Amino acid sequence: MSKVTGDNEKHPLDAYLRTERLPHIWCPGCGCGLVLSCFIRSLLKSGLNLDKVAVVSGIGCTGRVAGYIRLDSFHTTHGRAIPFATGLKLANPELKVVVFSGDGDLVAIGGNHFIHAARRNIDITVLCVNNFIYGMTGGQLGPTTPLTARSTTTRMGSIEEPFNIPYLAAASGATYVARWTTAQVRRLEKAITEALLKKGFSLVEVISPCPTYYGRMNKQASGLDTMKYYRSNSVIKPDIDLKYADIKLNGQIVVGKFVDIERPSIPNL
Repeated sequence: MSKVTGDNEKHPLDAYLRTERLPHIWCPGCGCGLVLSCFIRSLLKSGLNLDKVAVVSGIGCTGRVAGYIRLDSFHTTHGRAIPFATGLKLANPELKVVVFSGDGDLVAIGGNHFIHAARRNIDITVLCVNNFIYGMTGGQLGPTTPLTARSTTTRMGSIEEPFNIPYLAAASGATYVARWTTAQVRRLEKAITEALLKKGFSLVEVISPCPTYYGRMNKQASGLDTMKYYRSNSVIKPDIDLKYADIKLNGQIVVGKFVDIERPSIPNL
């Protein structure tokens, strides 16, 4: 990226980034930048008219994507990315509206909006970067923090059962549901492309590292060792009963495309 590599060097994705805002705020080892790169490449592969794409995000580390990508984008209040995206889509059905945010924003304070948008089958794509913790605000327990995992508010380990996001989305009525990690870049790009082209409420969950808080507090690997961990602990099970796709501390990560169905969507009814 030009501000990092020098004025005479250009990154292939520079045209799609607000390079004047770089360098970014993400910590070394964070997966947000990698997911953003995958998203841009998926957009280009999708053939969508980028002038008709709008990105909406909420508050949090992942939410900063809206400020870095050179598209029509909206950085909304905490937990309100999905209702804002719903309003955009209903007001202008020609838009491809993408919600790009984190697990805390989408399924904690925004949880009610998440399940009802899936129930209504609103024609939007949701990319949920799940790092199992509130990263921007201090490493607190989040809605996906695994049982027994430590955070700044659960020093002795979490006693709360976490959300299984694919199960929640599928049970609520989503037409496309997939989960991959930041170690499976090509599969992740393909899933995002499919989700972008899917009519109805489509969800891609991305398991992503937070070395600063979650990784450090739970004595996990960082850097490239995290990618090795994701690869060795991921198991592709597209036909699994999603109630068994929950993620345990240092356990297996079930990945795959779990749901790909057709049903009437709003505003295409």
